[in-house]
Amino acid sequence: MDRIPILRMGDVLLVTIQVDLHDQVAMQLQNDLTCEIQRLGAKGVLIDISALEMVDSFIGRLIADTSSMSRVLDAQTVVVGMRPAVAITLVELGVAMPGVRTALNVEKGMALLAASRLED
Repeated sequence: MDRIPILRMGDVLLVTIQVDLHDQVAMQLQNDLTCEIQRLGAKGVLIDISALEMVDSFIGRLIADTSSMSRVLDAQTVVVGMRPAVAITLVELGVAMPGVRTALNVEKGMALLAASRLED
């Protein structure tokens, strides 16, 4: 089974999805990510989806659920690199992503995470 690598940068976990995100791979990523947040005490999670050309409703809900799980584990999540077509698709499918913070790119996402840690 393919696994998405999770990189640690200080107290932030960086996930860059470079392959098609099939349901099993996405569920494994969610499990791996929550385990790593707990194990490392991460305070932030940055998920880069810039390589994804399509996101279906299942993957959209999975991202929202992963963000909620991260919050419960005391980590903020930012999704970066969402293509306009992906955003349009999620809205058209009616996928609610409450609490999911977004930024245009990794640099802006890291700045958003840093700012949210200063607020805490």
